[in-house]
Amino acid sequence: MSFSNLRRHALLAALAISALVTTVTIAPAHAEQRALCYNCPPEWADWGSQLKAIHKRLGIEMPSDNKNSGQSIAAMIAEKASPVTDMVYLGGIAADPARDAGVLTPYKPKGWEKIPADLKDPAGNWFTIHSGTLGLFINTAALGKRPVPQSWADLLKPEYKGMVGYLDPTSAAVGQLGVMAVNLALGGTYDNLDPGIAFFKALAKNQPIVPKQTSYARVISGEIPILIDYDFNAYRGQYTDKAPVRFVIPKEGTVVFPYVMGLAKNGPNPDNGRKVLDYLLSPESQAMWGNAYLRPVFAEYLSAEAKAKFLPDSEYARAKPVDLKKLAAAQAKIVERYKNEVN
Repeated sequence: MSFSNLRRHALLAALAISALVTTVTIAPAHAEQRALCYNCPPEWADWGSQLKAIHKRLGIEMPSDNKNSGQSIAAMIAEKASPVTDMVYLGGIAADPARDAGVLTPYKPKGWEKIPADLKDPAGNWFTIHSGTLGLFINTAALGKRPVPQSWADLLKPEYKGMVGYLDPTSAAVGQLGVMAVNLALGGTYDNLDPGIAFFKALAKNQPIVPKQTSYARVISGEIPILIDYDFNAYRGQYTDKAPVRFVIPKEGTVVFPYVMGLAKNGPNPDNGRKVLDYLLSPESQAMWGNAYLRPVFAEYLSAEAKAKFLPDSEYARAKPVDLKKLAAAQAKIVERYKNEVN
C-alpha cells in the first residue's frame, strides 16, 4: 500500500471513530436537555414565557402541551408502563386524584418549606405554584347601559337575561368550582350544596350561556358579556389585550383556587424535571407568574407594578382559600346534582 493510500485509510478510520464517539456522546447529552410537561399550553397563564425562560436559564427544551387536567391524568394512567411526560400542571382539584392514580412521584423542590401546608401534598407528590380568584369577568361595552353587576344575586336579575356565562360543571373543573364558590358564598358547605344548586336552578331561568371549554375570546368579543371566571383572565383582557373588560369580586364572597405541579412517576428525564420544578419556585419564575396576573405562591415575588393592576386587598378580603380535599370529595356530587336538578 502506498504512503498516500495508507494516509487516506488512516484518515477514513479516524473519521469513522470520530463519528462513533460523536454518536455516543452527543445523543445522550441531547436527551438530557429535554423535558416534557403535560398541560402547559403557551396561551394559558403565560406558560409561553415560562417555557422560553426555562430554555434560556436551564438549557432545557420544553415543548408546549394543550391537554387539560383530566386529559393529562388519563394520558399518564394509559402510559404507566412507558411514561412519556416528566411533569404535569394541574388545577388543584385534580392534585390528589393524580396522586391516588399512582402517576406522580414525590419531589420537594427548592423552597418547599415556604409553601403553606394546605397548598402541598405532605409527601411531595404535588405543590402549588400560583393561584387565581374566581369572580365575574365582564365586558362592560357589551352590557350597554346596564350597570356592572356587583354580586352573585345580581346575575339573577332579568336585565342580564341571556348575558351570563359559566363553564359546564359536568365537564369543566372551573364550572364545578363556580358551583362551590357560589354555594359557600350563599351559606352552603362542602357537604351541603343546596344553596349553590338553588342558585344555578334560578340562573337557568335567565337563559345563561354554558360552554364546555374556556371562553376567553368570547368575552373579549362581547359575545358573552359576563363570565364566571378567574381574575387573571380578566386582567389579561384589560391590560394586555386592552379590551373594555374588568373583574368583579362578588359582594357575597368567592374562593381562591390553586394550580399545582407534580413530578411524573418514572418519567424519561427525571433530573431535568426536577430542575424545572425548582425553577418554577424561583424568584424569577414566581415574578413572571405575577406579571401574567396570577398570584405567585410566594407573595413576596409579586412586583409592585403587577400588584397595582389587581383589585385592592380590601376587595380580595372576600376571597377565601378553597379546601382542596373537601372540594375533591364533593366533585362527583356537584356533577350529579347539576345534571339531575339544573340541566
